[in-house]
Amino acid sequence: MGDTKNVRVVVIDDEALVRSGFELILGGAPGIDVVATGDAGDALDLVVGTEPDVVLLDIRMPGRNGLDVLADILALPQPPAVAMLTTFDSDDYIMRALDTGAAGFLVKDTDPEELPRHIRSLAAGGIVLSPTVGRTVVRGFIGGARDPSEARKIARLTERERAVLVRVVHGDSNADIAAALFLGTGTVKDHVSAILSKLEVSTRVQAALIAERGGLSAGGSTSVGGEPR
Repeated sequence: MGDTKNVRVVVIDDEALVRSGFELILGGAPGIDVVATGDAGDALDLVVGTEPDVVLLDIRMPGRNGLDVLADILALPQPPAVAMLTTFDSDDYIMRALDTGAAGFLVKDTDPEELPRHIRSLAAGGIVLSPTVGRTVVRGFIGGARDPSEARKIARLTERERAVLVRVVHGDSNADIAAALFLGTGTVKDHVSAILSKLEVSTRVQAALIAERGGLSAGGSTSVGGEPR
């Protein structure tokens, strides 16, 4: 096993049954530890106290909703990857969550056999949108027409940076991108940093949305919400 660290996960949901279900599924998966579960009131303290790699966060909770909690978590000096949980295939909070900096979203009835793979992808820097609804939901929010202002931002990128961004749109981690484009992982990190700077965003999801709006992934060669590879 070497020095490989287990992925540390925190689950935040107002329903104890949901929390228990995720804890049971993920707790039985190799290489994943559920280090804490709680509701919105406990969320920030749990994240600060356990320093997880990934947080699964209910998007709709009574009192402080998931968007408020998301903003608090992402304001931490070294925030974990946060994926929003939703009961519905579409949700009017989803776009706001992605724009805020969420690393994706999962419907709560995600296949238990797929869930650990999604967690590992999030921990590795990938984007995870539920495969059954990801493209439909995202395109439903951003619209099908190309946005000229976003296309102009994409034009700032070099050819190599655009190739990396296409892989980001697909949900690939840095290691996946490095393997696909025959680059070093450090080089990919540098390209991703340059892409975020040129697109004037702070997260990979926001960059992927600009790519969609700007038409970079048009033509069917990539898909936001495709299975992480």
